[in-house]
Amino acid sequence: MKELKIAIGLGNPGDRYQNTYHNVGLFAISFFEEKGFFKNLKLFKSEASAMNVSGGYVLKVMKKNKLSPEEILIIHDESDIKIGEYKFSFDRNAAGHNGVQDIISRLNTKAFWRLRVGVQTNTNTHIKAQDFVLKNIPTSENKLIIQSLTAAAHSYEKKRGQRLT
Repeated sequence: MKELKIAIGLGNPGDRYQNTYHNVGLFAISFFEEKGFFKNLKLFKSEASAMNVSGGYVLKVMKKNKLSPEEILIIHDESDIKIGEYKFSFDRNAAGHNGVQDIISRLNTKAFWRLRVGVQTNTNTHIKAQDFVLKNIPTSENKLIIQSLTAAAHSYEKKRGQRLT
Protein backbone atom coordinates (compact mmCIF):
# COMPACT_ATOMS: atom_id res chain seq x y z
CA MET A 1 0.00 0.00 0.00
CA LYS A 2 1.39 3.40 -1.00
CA GLU A 3 1.56 6.28 1.46
CA LEU A 4 -0.98 9.08 1.07
CA LYS A 5 0.39 12.27 -0.49
CA ILE A 6 -2.62 14.56 -0.96
CA ALA A 7 -6.11 15.12 0.41
CA ILE A 8 -8.88 16.75 -1.62
CA GLY A 9 -12.08 17.99 0.00
CA LEU A 10 -15.26 17.90 -2.08
CA GLY A 11 -17.97 20.51 -2.07
CA ASN A 12 -20.06 22.85 -4.15
CA PRO A 13 -18.92 26.11 -5.71
CA GLY A 14 -20.40 29.39 -4.52
CA ASP A 15 -21.20 31.16 -1.26
CA ARG A 16 -24.76 29.83 -1.03
CA TYR A 17 -23.42 26.31 -0.38
CA GLN A 18 -20.71 27.31 2.08
CA ASN A 19 -22.31 26.01 5.31
CA THR A 20 -24.18 23.02 3.85
CA TYR A 21 -23.76 19.32 4.52
CA HIS A 22 -22.52 18.80 0.97
CA ASN A 23 -19.55 21.11 1.63
CA VAL A 24 -18.21 19.13 4.57
CA GLY A 25 -15.19 18.12 2.45
CA LEU A 26 -14.23 21.74 1.80
CA PHE A 27 -14.82 22.62 5.45
CA ALA A 28 -12.61 19.68 6.49
CA ILE A 29 -9.66 20.99 4.46
CA SER A 30 -9.97 24.46 6.02
CA PHE A 31 -10.30 22.91 9.48
CA PHE A 32 -7.26 20.64 8.99
CA GLU A 33 -5.17 23.58 7.73
CA GLU A 34 -6.21 25.74 10.68
CA LYS A 35 -5.50 23.02 13.27
CA GLY A 36 -2.32 21.70 11.64
CA PHE A 37 -3.71 18.21 10.97
CA PHE A 38 -2.50 16.03 8.07
CA LYS A 39 0.79 17.94 7.96
CA ASN A 40 2.44 15.36 5.70
CA LEU A 41 -0.24 15.80 3.00
CA LYS A 42 -0.80 18.55 0.48
CA LEU A 43 -4.36 19.75 1.10
CA PHE A 44 -6.64 20.84 -1.75
CA LYS A 45 -10.21 22.06 -2.05
CA SER A 46 -11.99 20.74 -5.10
CA GLU A 47 -12.26 23.48 -7.67
CA ALA A 48 -15.09 21.89 -9.59
CA SER A 49 -17.01 24.45 -11.61
CA ALA A 50 -20.31 22.70 -11.00
CA MET A 51 -21.89 20.38 -8.49
CA ASN A 52 -20.73 16.74 -8.41
CA VAL A 53 -18.11 17.03 -11.17
CA SER A 54 -14.96 16.67 -9.11
CA GLY A 55 -13.32 13.96 -11.20
CA GLY A 56 -11.64 16.31 -13.67
CA TYR A 57 -10.10 18.36 -10.87
CA VAL A 58 -8.88 15.26 -9.01
CA LEU A 59 -7.35 13.88 -12.21
CA LYS A 60 -5.61 17.22 -12.89
CA VAL A 61 -4.14 17.38 -9.36
CA MET A 62 -3.11 13.74 -9.53
CA LYS A 63 -1.28 14.20 -12.85
CA LYS A 64 0.35 17.49 -11.80
CA ASN A 65 1.74 15.82 -8.67
CA LYS A 66 2.62 12.57 -10.51
CA LEU A 67 0.55 10.43 -8.17
CA SER A 68 -1.40 7.22 -8.45
CA PRO A 69 -4.99 7.02 -7.16
CA GLU A 70 -3.80 5.02 -4.10
CA GLU A 71 -1.92 8.12 -2.89
CA ILE A 72 -5.06 10.29 -2.77
CA LEU A 73 -7.53 10.84 0.07
CA ILE A 74 -10.92 12.21 -0.96
CA ILE A 75 -12.88 13.86 1.88
CA HIS A 76 -16.66 14.15 1.51
CA ASP A 77 -20.03 14.12 3.21
CA GLU A 78 -21.66 10.72 3.73
CA SER A 79 -25.42 10.47 4.28
CA ASP A 80 -25.17 6.78 5.24
CA ILE A 81 -23.05 7.57 8.31
CA LYS A 82 -24.44 9.22 11.44
CA ILE A 83 -23.37 12.81 12.07
CA GLY A 84 -20.42 12.93 14.46
CA GLU A 85 -18.95 9.73 13.01
CA TYR A 86 -16.55 9.04 10.15
CA LYS A 87 -15.09 6.17 8.22
CA PHE A 88 -11.93 5.70 6.18
CA SER A 89 -12.48 3.42 3.20
CA PHE A 90 -10.52 2.20 0.20
CA ASP A 91 -11.58 0.72 -3.14
CA ARG A 92 -15.32 1.15 -2.51
CA ASN A 93 -18.24 2.05 -4.75
CA ALA A 94 -19.63 5.58 -4.67
CA ALA A 95 -22.78 4.44 -2.78
CA GLY A 96 -24.86 7.14 -4.43
CA HIS A 97 -22.44 10.04 -3.92
CA ASN A 98 -22.37 11.69 -7.34
CA GLY A 99 -19.11 13.58 -6.78
CA VAL A 100 -17.34 10.35 -5.82
CA GLN A 101 -18.92 8.56 -8.81
CA ASP A 102 -17.52 11.26 -11.10
CA ILE A 103 -14.05 10.70 -9.62
CA ILE A 104 -14.34 6.93 -10.12
CA SER A 105 -15.42 7.49 -13.73
CA ARG A 106 -12.64 9.98 -14.52
CA LEU A 107 -9.87 7.97 -12.82
CA ASN A 108 -11.30 4.71 -14.15
CA THR A 109 -10.76 3.14 -10.74
CA LYS A 110 -12.23 3.16 -7.24
CA ALA A 111 -8.84 2.27 -5.70
CA PHE A 112 -8.34 5.50 -3.76
CA TRP A 113 -8.83 6.44 -0.11
CA ARG A 114 -11.91 8.24 1.19
CA LEU A 115 -12.66 9.96 4.46
CA ARG A 116 -16.43 9.70 4.65
CA VAL A 117 -17.75 12.28 7.13
CA GLY A 118 -21.17 11.43 8.53
CA VAL A 119 -24.04 13.89 7.99
CA GLN A 120 -27.06 11.70 8.78
CA THR A 121 -29.20 13.15 11.56
CA ASN A 122 -32.42 12.07 13.26
CA THR A 123 -34.28 14.72 11.28
CA ASN A 124 -33.05 13.59 7.86
CA THR A 125 -33.28 9.80 8.13
CA HIS A 126 -36.50 9.64 6.10
CA ILE A 127 -35.42 12.19 3.48
CA LYS A 128 -33.45 11.41 0.35
CA ALA A 129 -29.86 12.63 0.63
CA GLN A 130 -30.24 15.04 -2.29
CA ASP A 131 -33.09 16.75 -0.41
CA PHE A 132 -31.08 17.59 2.72
CA VAL A 133 -27.39 17.86 1.79
CA LEU A 134 -27.85 21.40 0.47
CA LYS A 135 -29.43 22.65 3.71
CA ASN A 136 -27.45 24.77 6.17
CA ILE A 137 -25.84 22.93 9.08
CA PRO A 138 -27.11 24.02 12.52
CA THR A 139 -24.42 25.04 15.05
CA SER A 140 -25.09 22.00 17.26
CA GLU A 141 -24.46 19.64 14.34
CA ASN A 142 -21.43 21.62 13.20
CA LYS A 143 -19.86 20.84 16.59
CA LEU A 144 -20.41 17.12 15.95
CA ILE A 145 -18.76 17.40 12.54
CA ILE A 146 -15.76 19.14 14.12
CA GLN A 147 -15.54 16.32 16.69
CA SER A 148 -15.58 13.68 13.95
CA LEU A 149 -12.95 15.52 11.88
CA THR A 150 -10.71 15.81 14.95
CA ALA A 151 -11.12 12.11 15.70
CA ALA A 152 -10.41 11.21 12.05
CA ALA A 153 -7.23 13.32 12.06
CA HIS A 154 -6.01 11.71 15.28
CA SER A 155 -6.80 8.24 13.92
CA TYR A 156 -4.88 9.01 10.73
CA GLU A 157 -1.85 10.25 12.67
CA LYS A 158 -1.91 7.17 14.90
CA LYS A 159 -2.11 4.77 11.94
CA ARG A 160 0.02 6.71 9.46
CA GLY A 161 1.96 4.35 7.28
CA GLN A 162 -0.46 1.53 8.11
CA ARG A 163 -3.78 0.59 6.58
CA LEU A 164 -6.42 3.05 7.82
CA THR A 165 -9.33 0.62 7.95
